[in-house]
Parts: sequence; C-alpha cells; structure tokens
Amino acid sequence: MTTTTPGLRARQKQARADAIVDAAQRLVLAHGFDAVTVEAIAEEAGVSPRTFFNYFDTKDAAVLGHRELDLDEQVAAEFVAGGPTGRFLPDLEVLLQAVLEGVTAHPERGERAFRVMEAEPRLVARHLGWLEAHRAQLETLLAQRHLARPLPAGPAFCSHLLLTLVRATGERWDAAGRGPDITEHLHAAVADLAAVADA
Repeated sequence: MTTTTPGLRARQKQARADAIVDAAQRLVLAHGFDAVTVEAIAEEAGVSPRTFFNYFDTKDAAVLGHRELDLDEQVAAEFVAGGPTGRFLPDLEVLLQAVLEGVTAHPERGERAFRVMEAEPRLVARHLGWLEAHRAQLETLLAQRHLARPLPAGPAFCSHLLLTLVRATGERWDAAGRGPDITEHLHAAVADLAAVADA
C-alpha cells in the first residue's frame, strides 16, 4: 500500500490550484470575463465545480490567481525577532523579497493576470482588496517585530509603506516588460524610498 506523504499532498493541492488558475486565465483571455463560467473553468481544469470552490471563493479570485500569502516561516520568524540585519529598511527588503517570491513563483501567471485586468478594469478593485488583506496580515508581523525592535513608525504606517513598495516594484516590473523575475526590481524601489527619507 502506498502512503501519501504530507509533502506530496501539498504538492498535489498546489498543482490543482495552478491548473484552475491556468484554465481560468486561458478561458477569460480567449472569451472575455462574462462569457466564462465557473463550470467551464472547472471542466477545463479537470475538476468538479465543488472542487473549484475548495480552492477559490469566486471566479475573480481564480482568474487573478489570488491565494493565501505564502511566506517562508524562517524568514518571517527572523524578521519578527529583529533580523536579519537589525536595520528596518534592509530587513523589510528581505521580507518583501520572500513575499514576492511566494506570490510570483510562476511569473507567467502574474503576467496573464495583468492582461486580464487590462481587459477587465473592474477586476483592479478586487486585486487591490486582495493586497489590502495581505497588508493587514503583514501588519501583524510588523507589530510583533515592534516588540523585539521598535519600528521607526507604528505598525499600521509601516504596513502601508510596505504595500507602497510592493506596488512600486510591480510598476517597475511592468515598465520593464514584465520579465521572469519581479523581485529584481525591489531593490531599486527600496533605494528610492531611502533617498526620499534622506532628502
């Protein structure tokens, strides 16, 4: 009898979610958002509509690839403890690097999501709402770090700063042609912020 390990189950779950996102994006880019149903996405992905809703609560979330924040636990723990350097901006850059790597593990899906939002501007609000939910989650990490090493400003302010850096990085990536690695634009965004702070 073959035993399915937790690691294998996690990979299978990830593969199923990826298949749903890929199917949703292909269909919406080909036929338009309103013409595509959850049932059509599920059929294209090879799953049942019930399984679809085990992974995504709406068609919007599937086509935009919205999932839970996938942040390396070791990176998060080190940040909360006041590391890795003890200086806020360099440490924030390390944290954001891990956030972006988790969100953009497959850049082609991010690029397709941008194309969907260009075609369907109403989805931009949904995307911004998803970013806001992550901001609130990261604010909790900032509050925990504040206990170990006081932040230069309150956790709420710093979380908005963090979201600004994510958006600035995304804009640089978009302007550069949406290459395979969005994280390569993060350092420049952080440098811009440091320059403004020193002005």
